[in-house]
Amino acid sequence: MQKIRNIAIIAHVDHGKTTLVDKILHSCSIFRDNEQSGDLILDNNDLERERGITIVSKNVSVMYKDVKINIIDTPGHADFGGEVERVLKMADGVLLLCDAFEGAMPQTRFVTQKALALGLKPIVVVNKVDKENCRPEEVYEQIFELFFNLEATEEQLDFPVIYGSSKQGWMSTDWKTPTTDIFALLDAVVEKIPAAPTNDGTLQMQITSLDYSSFVGRIAVGRVHRGVIKENQPVTLIKRDGKMVKSRVKELYTFEGLGKIRATEVKSGDICAVVGIDGFDIGDTIADFDAPEQLPVIKIDEPTMNMLFTINNSPFFGKEGKFVTSQRLKERLYKEIEKNLALKVVETESPDAYLVYGRGILHLSVLIETMRREGYEIQVGQPQVIIKEIDGKKCEPIETLIVDVPGEVAGKVIELVTQRKGELLIMEPKGDLQHLEFDIPARGIIGLRNNVLTATGGEAIMAHRFKAYEPWKGVIPGRLNGVLVSMEKGSTTAYSIDKLQDRGRFFVDPGVDIYEGQILGEHIRDNDLVINIVKGKALTNMRASGTDDSQRIAPAIKFSLEEAMEYIQADEYIEVTPLSMRLRKIHLTEAARKLNKIV
Repeated sequence: MQKIRNIAIIAHVDHGKTTLVDKILHSCSIFRDNEQSGDLILDNNDLERERGITIVSKNVSVMYKDVKINIIDTPGHADFGGEVERVLKMADGVLLLCDAFEGAMPQTRFVTQKALALGLKPIVVVNKVDKENCRPEEVYEQIFELFFNLEATEEQLDFPVIYGSSKQGWMSTDWKTPTTDIFALLDAVVEKIPAAPTNDGTLQMQITSLDYSSFVGRIAVGRVHRGVIKENQPVTLIKRDGKMVKSRVKELYTFEGLGKIRATEVKSGDICAVVGIDGFDIGDTIADFDAPEQLPVIKIDEPTMNMLFTINNSPFFGKEGKFVTSQRLKERLYKEIEKNLALKVVETESPDAYLVYGRGILHLSVLIETMRREGYEIQVGQPQVIIKEIDGKKCEPIETLIVDVPGEVAGKVIELVTQRKGELLIMEPKGDLQHLEFDIPARGIIGLRNNVLTATGGEAIMAHRFKAYEPWKGVIPGRLNGVLVSMEKGSTTAYSIDKLQDRGRFFVDPGVDIYEGQILGEHIRDNDLVINIVKGKALTNMRASGTDDSQRIAPAIKFSLEEAMEYIQADEYIEVTPLSMRLRKIHLTEAARKLNKIV
């Protein structure tokens, strides 16, 4: 029986986790010498590469000193916490990866708390010690304090710490003496992480994630908790609610390198993929055929935000996308909740619209972005937080917000956050930055990032995580300015935009097709203004020298999807198609807007 170590890698966004996994794969000679593997091997979908974040957890394995090390890459963003929690169930230990300057960030704290509560053995890796003004010793102290605050056991507090630089490909027990390889880290994994226990008895395996193949359909992935699973074995699938379904294992695979290899049987302690079981969900247990026993069901944190998804009914619908019907939208959303545990879909009174519940703006925007790339045309409404009644009181989700900013602009940030009912808890220096911590309602964070980045000249580093439901904090002021709304359908002209530039800032360039009711820019005042920018210059044979050359148009403001989601108000939609993103009013005509005015 080969020795097995199962480790999950925890890190905040952009602390070098995926780069470290790349180096481990290269060090253990997963690739042939002539094979081109590229960087960020695990971030294999386009969205992950573009944003530089891990969204879906993945499994790889390497052999080191006759020990099989299963590495589980986890997302670092709290919006994907549902992904992280269930993944930790497959591990016996965790690598906590920290930036040598930034230290433990709030998202890291969220996942570390889950890992310590599960009793996993930690190894701390202080990464990026090659950076200027890094502070490895302070970060080590900070992590020790974090573990202590998270009620770690004596054994967990006695954690080994490794210093290094994933980018330069070295790890060492002392940051002042760089080495030439990362074997110090792999040695620590083999020595300090407990071997996967072998539990004898009848089969028990919990499905913790899933894979998909266009040939065989959905594949269940999980760790064999007890007993042995074999090819062609009859099994019982125990659903989350306790219902039992008889089934059969058709094929078994274990993870090797970046891929999977066929196996005839997998013993307890190893992670495997099972083909042939129908109708399973994440959290279900694959158990013995005759004497099935269920493993504890995975609990997932509740969603805190919802958005309305509806079909595209603008005048330009169907021009760019392949999937535009409500039936297609419904199928796609229900397909997503099969693998995205923290997501929930609720039907509304309208057959064309669905309320989608998620963990935050990023969680929902990744779904929208994925759908537009697949060829869907959809419209989404303003994100809303979920309100609960607890002990007869109206309660809302409160988040802990952490902002690191240069000292001279800290006052502006505090002012912006307190306007949105934020409470300042901690203010302390961190290197040459001020470290601020607030409690703020989740709805106060919607739209805050843009304002903070504008006020600080783009120098603020923001992160937040869900804290708890607390009593309603009162009204938060929304967007201060109104918008410029089109009154005509047609193509925008430079002449009209130039004449109306004193009315506000535009979101569209000249020569773009627009329709009535589309939002074209931001008004300088707090009310909406209906404008016509398709009007051309009246052509006469009168000429004034030089006047036609004097048009100076400011560049259009281009929103990212998240920025647009944070910008829109309750009476507005974002129209998302594979090629375009437009902001529009829900009611396109001026008369309809007056009739259905949202107060």
